[in-house]
Amino acid sequence: MLIDFHTHAFPEKIAPKAIEKLSFVSGGLDPYTNGTVVGLKESMKKGDVAASVVLNIATNAHQQKNVNDFAISINNNKDIFAFGSVFPFSDDALCELERIKDNGLKGVKLHPDYQGFNVDDMRLKPLYKKISELGLITVFHTGLDYGFAPPYGATPEKMATALEWFSTPVIAAHWGGINCGEEVIKHLCGKNIYFDTSMGYAMMPKYYAEKIMALHTPDKMLFGTDTPWHTPQMEMRLLDTLGLSDDDKDKITHKNAQKLLGINK
Repeated sequence: MLIDFHTHAFPEKIAPKAIEKLSFVSGGLDPYTNGTVVGLKESMKKGDVAASVVLNIATNAHQQKNVNDFAISINNNKDIFAFGSVFPFSDDALCELERIKDNGLKGVKLHPDYQGFNVDDMRLKPLYKKISELGLITVFHTGLDYGFAPPYGATPEKMATALEWFSTPVIAAHWGGINCGEEVIKHLCGKNIYFDTSMGYAMMPKYYAEKIMALHTPDKMLFGTDTPWHTPQMEMRLLDTLGLSDDDKDKITHKNAQKLLGINK
């Protein structure tokens, strides 16, 4: 069984342009779906994925209501668990978090580089406190992003500081940080934070994957793909080379996600 904790989808009207733009700014990444929920479900079927977390990002203050309206419209808490998003410094960010909670969404996605902030900015403490009070899960993009130049807003060191301001689950996407193996080991491994495995295939050196898995343990790992940019089959290829026991693989592929999302077995 697979639960994919890191996917993306867009409203059908804007999906073609969104995918084209994201591919271009990332150096021509080739998408594996058309960027819609229908495309995601087709990929899920091919990859034997039972449920997906769809991560949405509000890249500006004016966009966040529409982004969350879309998340609410596709969320069913069965096979699609849509997360909302807020623009961190918008005047109504805290109220929008309440709307996210009230409409049954289980978490939020924040992307420091797309949203223009550093995760350890002291001004974000009220936002993180509100997220925690509402019992929401937070997924951060961590490490580099191919569409942006350094410095990056969510390095492992910055994430370690921000983590202290949460009392609800935090997920550092992309094995704790794209291209940040040493920093992940130094600053995040062993802390009370989850990593997802998205974009690991052909990008996370096996040496670091093995070391992170040993130091952080499968108890804090979540299967993810970053669909449409990678597929379930691609990410399983990396996991299948790590010598994991069946029990540990089950934790990563679905059991940890079931606990976080409240999915009955």
